[in-house]
Amino acid sequence: MEQILPALGVSAVVFISTNVDDILLLSAFFADPAFTPRQIVAGQFLGMSALVAASVACALLAVRVPEGWIGLLGLAPLALGLRGLWALWRGEAEEAEEEEGSEDRPRGPASRFRALAVASVTVANGGDNLGVYIPLFSSAPGLIPLHAAVFAVMTGVLCALGHHLVNHPVLGSRIRRHGRAALPFVLIGLGLWILSDALVLVRHVP
Repeated sequence: MEQILPALGVSAVVFISTNVDDILLLSAFFADPAFTPRQIVAGQFLGMSALVAASVACALLAVRVPEGWIGLLGLAPLALGLRGLWALWRGEAEEAEEEEGSEDRPRGPASRFRALAVASVTVANGGDNLGVYIPLFSSAPGLIPLHAAVFAVMTGVLCALGHHLVNHPVLGSRIRRHGRAALPFVLIGLGLWILSDALVLVRHVP
């Protein structure tokens, strides 16, 4: 018990410090009618699971991710942002809103794609997560299940906060009004910012 309580606090602090920026992304996704809450939550959990699994593998195998390679993950949100911008320009966003009007619609490839899109953005935005999770897991492998459980609970809390923010009586209407148009630009900016970490690869080319 003396070891578990401090570990719980460390897990909570680590999660908050590495995922606080996800609130903006989740709010943008929740404000976009092309995504349902179910798809967003599933994608967020899938992305976090991938980050934790990769961190566990690197920690147990003592693998160090080479500098700059994580920055290439920025290609995922950049591609999604450009795709969303193209859809807005063609006016497909309005069609998506009509098609996605009900959360009870049948699942299909499009639904899975949107969940995977959210997951890919979560993973791409998780470079700092890997940088913190790997040494955390390496320092105490026996506590990995505890850390993973706390991360899972707090992922649910993070999704709930993002959903609540979009449905806030004062802020919600403004976020929903501009969220659909803002999401592609948010993703493009995020992608370029993450890709900037990969510039070191270009500098090392002879």
